[in-house]
Amino acid sequence: MTNAMAPKTVLIAPDKFKGSLTASEVADALAIGLRSAGAVHCELLPLADGGDGSVDAAVASGFVRHAVVVPGPTGQPVQASIAFDGVTAVVEVANTCGLGLLPNGRLLPLDASSRGFGEAVVFALSLRPARIVLALGGSASTDGGMGMLTALGFRFLDASGRSLEGNGRNLGRVHSADAPPGLIGVELIVASDVHNPLCGADGAPAVFGPQKGASLADVAALDAGLAHFVSVLASGAFEDAVSFAEHPGAGSAGGIGFACMLLGASQVSGADYFLDLLDFDTRKEGCDLVVTGEGSIDEQTLAGKLPAAVARRSGTRPIIAVAGRSLLRRERWSEMSLSYVYTLADYTDLDSSRDPVLSAELLRGIGREIGEGLGRLGGM
Repeated sequence: MTNAMAPKTVLIAPDKFKGSLTASEVADALAIGLRSAGAVHCELLPLADGGDGSVDAAVASGFVRHAVVVPGPTGQPVQASIAFDGVTAVVEVANTCGLGLLPNGRLLPLDASSRGFGEAVVFALSLRPARIVLALGGSASTDGGMGMLTALGFRFLDASGRSLEGNGRNLGRVHSADAPPGLIGVELIVASDVHNPLCGADGAPAVFGPQKGASLADVAALDAGLAHFVSVLASGAFEDAVSFAEHPGAGSAGGIGFACMLLGASQVSGADYFLDLLDFDTRKEGCDLVVTGEGSIDEQTLAGKLPAAVARRSGTRPIIAVAGRSLLRRERWSEMSLSYVYTLADYTDLDSSRDPVLSAELLRGIGREIGEGLGRLGGM
């Protein structure tokens, strides 16, 4: 390797490898490999796109982690956390009521609730932030945000006037709703790149319900329940509920996106918002190479997921992607201006997607290979 040709600084800016490693763990493993090959300097910037890992990414960038115990998706206490820098709080669905928190991994599509996410928002409000970033992704529930709203002081009553717990099973039983005063003085921002509406063929139950264990009958019941839920809200204090339900993003996180709209939240691209929040444009300056990645690089990546946003904002710098697997043919790498794509699947016959130790080992090896090939970067 010719030192004059080698980049002096490498910015490692990956998303998580879902089910295996956090973004920080991915960045650390790649950095170890790069440094072992003699790369001069590695800048680590673990990223998130508004889904799970958002709190960790904010903490890695300098936010302070605050622990909070909330009800998990089935009501069991879970140790969650939010991130706060004195102005902005980041609260995520995944570490409060996400799929990964279901006891023994048992999927409960009708009974899982978003209440824990709402309680984490209440905790964030106690810190008096100017804004709260609502990171939606990885939810276990399809309750239209009913559980979250209940934690924030909403009351949902059945035909007999009894209070209902917020879950998918109870959506169709809601007869009336009482809303508390709004969250005055706090800016709410939904960071998500999901564009599905709440109901219908492209809605939350139909598209995401099966991933949460919903059968065809469950999907139909949840879709009908959400439509009923919207109708009740529209006949009460939320006359815009129907238009909110049809809005792109309402179906994110099992309909929590819809509930956030009721609260007046604005929507932004999760990938770009977190790149701004974590100061990517400043961090990239002075870097000669950007290494990004995620668990799977595919058509969804090209549609605007985090690695695509990183590539778009990296300017003329060479960009390398690392992934657990890639479904993009080599001739399509240029659509993201990628110099090369490394995948763990090319280095093992084993399934690394559920093996953090193996994934980290492979990433260290790939990092070293990237470092050894820096002098040949222009030929990749």
